[in-house]
Amino acid sequence: MQTERKKLFVGVERVVVKVGTYLLTGEDTPLDSATIRRIVSQIAGLRRDGKEAVLVTSGAIGAGVLELKLQRRPRDLPGLQAAAAVGQTNLMHIYRRYFQEEGFAVGQLLLSREDLHHRRRHLNVRNTLCRLLRDGVIPVINENDTVSVEEIRFGDNDFLAALVCNLIRADLLVMLTDVEGLLRPGGGARPVARVEKITPELESLLYADSKELSRGGMRSKIEAARIVTGSGGMAVIASGRRENVLPEILEGGEVGTLFLPSARKVRSRKSWIAYSCLKKGSIIVDAGALEAIVKKGKSLLPSGITGTEREFRAGEMVGIKGPDGIEAARGLTNYGRREVELIKGKKSHQIKAVLGEEPYREVIHRDNLVILR
Repeated sequence: MQTERKKLFVGVERVVVKVGTYLLTGEDTPLDSATIRRIVSQIAGLRRDGKEAVLVTSGAIGAGVLELKLQRRPRDLPGLQAAAAVGQTNLMHIYRRYFQEEGFAVGQLLLSREDLHHRRRHLNVRNTLCRLLRDGVIPVINENDTVSVEEIRFGDNDFLAALVCNLIRADLLVMLTDVEGLLRPGGGARPVARVEKITPELESLLYADSKELSRGGMRSKIEAARIVTGSGGMAVIASGRRENVLPEILEGGEVGTLFLPSARKVRSRKSWIAYSCLKKGSIIVDAGALEAIVKKGKSLLPSGITGTEREFRAGEMVGIKGPDGIEAARGLTNYGRREVELIKGKKSHQIKAVLGEEPYREVIHRDNLVILR
């Protein structure tokens, strides 16, 4: 198995490393400097070995909570934003100092969901990251918690790290946490070594993380792995408390849980549609339309639509659900919800008679469709 892993990692050139809140915050201090120094040293080692590395870090709110001597993580948005403002300063100060000691400059990017939702801003972020990497700078990324509101939050930094991984077409996402990997309930401390496909059986292993300082848990990490592997990359969940965990992973060691690339790979633009765009609503289709979309690669026509959910406008991203209510695809719609409700069940040639014009024969063209299952 180790030989197989070593072969898989031979071609890895660009790595995104995500570190969680509980690796960075100590019991009695705002930040666990020893852990941060160890992770920084390992990332610097990757750079010296010729790898490009991006760090996605949690911990700003957690560090702020401890710095402000709060009893628990704030539950109100202003409180979260204030804690992030205090904590982010401390977090970046220590990263900058330790990376400088290793001989590397750092560049800070604070991102909101809208930065990756809007196509032009999405491309601008990618260009900035690629330039930093080309110049030998270590990008350090966190969610812009000081300005983000609930509607445009990433939800957790696992999701943010997965989007960054796809954004720069990284080969590998490593999510460092405080457990050894994906653990089976009652299966002891040894993690699942390898996941070839994220199945419903695997998802039954998910569990919620009850720790108050962080938003993520194993559920969010598996969802992040789904996003990355669906675009052709690999993902690893491993313990950041393990000595030399990053070089061990890159050398093909049996460390953590490895998620292999999906057989169906999503191109860059379609990855943006599926994961970076904010979903505004859903379109419900019948079984025939679902089969045509998923199995035959067809566009979504009005004849197969049976209903809609939530408001959306032309050009926005919507989910496509089958009769079972499960989302099977996502895409950019040519029509808003009002128009879709008027033309649902109709033939394409009837659109003009219903709407008074026929700008598009398809509600969603196959070039703007991404299959999720």
